[in-house]
Amino acid sequence: MSRLPGALNHLPLPIIGSPLFIISNPKLVIAQCISGVVGSMPALNARPAEQLEEWLIEITETLAAYNKANPDKPAAPFAINQIVHKSNDRLEHDMHMCVKYKVPIIITSLGAREDINAAAHSYGGVVLHDIINNKHARKAIEKGADGLIAVAAGAGGHAGVKSPFALIQELRQWFDGPIALSGSISTGAAVLAAQAMGADFAYIGSAFIATEEARAADAYKQSIVDSNSDDIVYSNLFTGVHGNYLAPSIRNAGMDPDNLEVSDPSKMNFGGDKSKAWKDIWGCGQGIGSITKVQSTADYVAQLKREYAEAKAKFLD
Repeated sequence: MSRLPGALNHLPLPIIGSPLFIISNPKLVIAQCISGVVGSMPALNARPAEQLEEWLIEITETLAAYNKANPDKPAAPFAINQIVHKSNDRLEHDMHMCVKYKVPIIITSLGAREDINAAAHSYGGVVLHDIINNKHARKAIEKGADGLIAVAAGAGGHAGVKSPFALIQELRQWFDGPIALSGSISTGAAVLAAQAMGADFAYIGSAFIATEEARAADAYKQSIVDSNSDDIVYSNLFTGVHGNYLAPSIRNAGMDPDNLEVSDPSKMNFGGDKSKAWKDIWGCGQGIGSITKVQSTADYVAQLKREYAEAKAKFLD
């Protein structure tokens, strides 16, 4: 296992809930942390920008109160995702809020910047950077990121095409810091498998969409329950970056998921009203075949914990 920085040490479960664009909110983040996994959300989910401070106050105060009342079973830390892309005109403001409230973990995506890493380090924060290949991983660490999130094939939203086996083994040839693995992980056994491959944490997103606390439409949650990996489409049409999406939502928007156009990557945009596309076109990973019902975050994490323990016991026998 890697040498882990304080914020990632001694987690009740080796799981980080990935930031879900539009869907993650304080209610979900708090439920994840209290259940024992790192909860996270994109800073851009708070709209208008001023709402981010309100949400950070709500999260920090609620978790502090919980930890005071439960000193023997503290909550896991939380994370805020920053989209480090030129179209994000809120980055400076949102990072200032993260520094002000000393967000324990910063997750950076779509660009690595030394100044963002330095800002997090100024108060002892930990930076994990999303990568889809070895080249991007090296650049992120060179610019000061503390750890990596290996977004392998099958992950929800913006995902890579590398097999998790290939990606993790290449990263571990030169990097001994914290790594979270993303890509079709939705069971406790899969969490253990991620660790067996060399990752420190599993990075789970799509399964948390089908929880009661997630800010997703009921039809979105039910579509995850009703679908499996055959219903996932990989396309760059919707944001300019390749990602995985639910085919039923594409059909409902009047398009043929088997005949989608190719987008110009230069049109990628994470500001203004562009986020509205995500309300109709639903991001989702390939691991949803094991999701059979909508349930509370606490119940889902308890399920993961049982499955993880059972898988571990099975291999120790």
